[in-house]
Order: sequence, then C-alpha cells, then structure tokens
Amino acid sequence: MVSISGIRGIVGDTLTPEVLINFASAFGEFCGKGKIIVGRDSRVTGEMVQNFVVSALNSVGCDVVEIGIVPTPTVQMMVEKFHAAGGIAVTASHNPIEWNAMKLISGTGLFLDGEEGEKVIEIAKNKSYTLATYDKIGKVEKYEKAIEDHIHSVLDLKFIDVDLIRSKKFKVALDTVNGAGGTTIPQLLETLGCEVVGLNLEPNGIFAHTPEPVPQNLTDLMEVVKSSKSDLGIAIDPDADRCALISEEGKPLSEEYTLALAVKLLLPKRNGTVVTNLSTTLAVDKIAESYGAKVIRTAVGEINVAKKMKEITSTIGGEGNGGVILGDVHYGRDSLVAVALTLQHLAEFGGKISALHKSLPQFSICKKKIELGEINPDAVLEKIAEMFKNEILDFTDGLKICRENSWIHLRKSNTEPIVRVITEAPTSEEAESLADEFVKLALEK
Repeated sequence: MVSISGIRGIVGDTLTPEVLINFASAFGEFCGKGKIIVGRDSRVTGEMVQNFVVSALNSVGCDVVEIGIVPTPTVQMMVEKFHAAGGIAVTASHNPIEWNAMKLISGTGLFLDGEEGEKVIEIAKNKSYTLATYDKIGKVEKYEKAIEDHIHSVLDLKFIDVDLIRSKKFKVALDTVNGAGGTTIPQLLETLGCEVVGLNLEPNGIFAHTPEPVPQNLTDLMEVVKSSKSDLGIAIDPDADRCALISEEGKPLSEEYTLALAVKLLLPKRNGTVVTNLSTTLAVDKIAESYGAKVIRTAVGEINVAKKMKEITSTIGGEGNGGVILGDVHYGRDSLVAVALTLQHLAEFGGKISALHKSLPQFSICKKKIELGEINPDAVLEKIAEMFKNEILDFTDGLKICRENSWIHLRKSNTEPIVRVITEAPTSEEAESLADEFVKLALEK
C-alpha cells in the first residue's frame, strides 16, 4: 500500500527488499541526499527492514542517524534537533505483526503532505534517483539519547508540575503491547513518581493482543486496573503516538477523551485555537466554547491537523484516536505528551479519573461502513447532500452534517467501494440509530 505518508505491506509478500530499496532511495533523492534520521518500532522485522532502508539511503549519498527503537514522534523530534533533511520511521503502527512500513517525514518534522508524497512516489516509479560513487556513499552514525531528549522536552513544559504529580504517587497500569512505548512510557511514569503495574512492556514486537488500543483489545488491562487498584490504566499503540485511557473502575474512557481531557487542561492556562479533524468528538467544541475558544476542523489525517496547527500556532490539537499534538514539543501525535497532560490534569483535579471524565461533555461515537458494490460513492454523497441541503454541511472531507449535539460524517474510501459512516450523539443508542439511518439512506435507490 503506497500513500502520501509512506509505504506499508506484509513482510515477505508485498513489502519486499526491492520495494524498500526503491522507495528509500527515492526518498533520499527527494531529500536532496541530505542527512536522514531513522528509527523504528519493536516489530520482529524492524531490524531487517531498517537495514535495507539505511543501505538504500547510503547508496544515494545520504548520511543516516540511527536512533534505535523509539516512538514515531521521537523520530519527528530528532529530525528537528539534527536539522535533518528528513526522517523515516520504520513502523506499521497498529497493523498486525506480519506488517511493516516506512513512514516518511519531511525536513520540517511533519509527515509528508499530499504534494510531497506524490513527488516521492513519482521518483520511485521512474527510478529517477542517482546512485553515489564509491567516494560519496553516505555514512551511518548512532545517537542513543533520543528517548532521553524526548522525555526531557515533555517534563520541561511550563504547565507540567512535576513535583505536584510526584506528590500524588499515582499507581498506573500500563500496556505498551510489546511495542516501542516500552522503551519510553515506563521511564516517563517513574520519573513522575508513579508506581507502574506493567503489562506487555518488553519491546520485542510480539504483540500480546491485537495492537490497536481500542476497548475490545484492552480487556486484560481493564482487569489489571481493577485487581491492582490502580488510579488509571494507559494503553499505548506499537509506535507510541496514540494513548487510550482506562478509569480506576476498569472502564475505557474512549480514545476520543484523551484529547478532550488535554484540551480541558490547556485552555484555562493558555487560551487560543484548537485544531482537530472532522471525525473527532464534539466534546472538544463544547469544552472550547466554555472558554470562548475557537475550534478549527480539518480533513481526517494527522498531517492535515499538524499543518494547520503549525500555520496558526494552535494552543493544542490532535485526533480522536488517542492522538494529542502539542506544538511546544513538536507537531505530531505523541503519547508521551498525552500521558503527561493526563497526569497533570488528574493531579490538579484531585479526584478519580472516572469523575474527571464525567465532568466533561458526554458524547458517543458510532462507526459503520457501507459496502456499495456497483453503486457510485460520489452519487451517494451527492444524493444525501441534496436531501439535507437545509442543514449545516461541510464538504472538507466527504460530507459532514453538523447539528447542535450530533453529527454525521460520510467519507468514501480511496481504495475500495465503501463509504464510511461516522456518527456522534449524546448516547451510544442515538449514535447507533443515526448511523443506521444513514446507512439505509445510502443504499436506497
């Protein structure tokens, strides 16, 4: 699968050495043969994939800084620190164990946007890169303090009161699903005075469960939170850019509320604009409204949120998948930032995280997909837009129908004949009913 942000596939099937070498070489050419930062998650194929990537970059004349097994946001930060021409994170994020990928990062520390991604794809397709002569082959150096740098940058945030958090002596149940988070999150928590009850912390890439940090994959963590009487549970995805929370009652808060909690903490301290995507919870808007702050919605995709945040110097932003972005650290989803802000909020609140969650506006999201078969997805969206033309419509990314306490977002897939239907309402029953209504409307002739 080739997209603007990277190349992913099943190792030994679609993600072959030839594919890796071709795209890494193309990326090196795109970056002007400059210095490239390379880091990876803990997948069992990570070292092999990284070796091909680094060799390919060297072969076109790029020097490489290897930073080891690290969160994806750490790679982004190191691109900025080293003033590098770009970066590659070897990770397939929350994809299953047999997958791996290259996530491509520009010299700004942001993932490639559409235009940049197309340029890399074009270079790879035409193999229009030039190999270096023997005396111009790139060099490799290792940098072993990337994680330390990342943790320090989070702890140095002016609205993180390390002493206050330490004084609370939080007990935290942590599941890093044997991913890159195991190299960083325990260290961050211990520095903040937390007692860590660990699950699947060893970064060996052998995922103990389906790796995406959604409730159905976190049943063991929920049980451990309750049995250990922890103050909260934290689940991190394999490349440690997303963070999901479990209450002390062993109940998931929904990934949407990781960002909502961060917004609620930040806006009283530094008012401004919040940026998120069209499919993120309305709770963010309601919180912002209570502080007289503005919310800007972008198309779905981290790069769209991050670019807008950087453009306007946003207070905070992110996505409703547990991805919190804070420009003070860097413009990318960052689980270390999410963890620190959550603990700061809980410390200031002085109560249980379940009560803190209940103090926020309550909404529930439902996600469905419509198998269209021979039906044209554009025709479906046009038909529904016409039916609801008297309501507030947003065409930024598919079709979104915006209501005071609910919304319906329909997006067509770029790769298969389906339309994704995402709805939100104050209760799960209302959200489900809305989704069913629009699935039915889409399929009516």
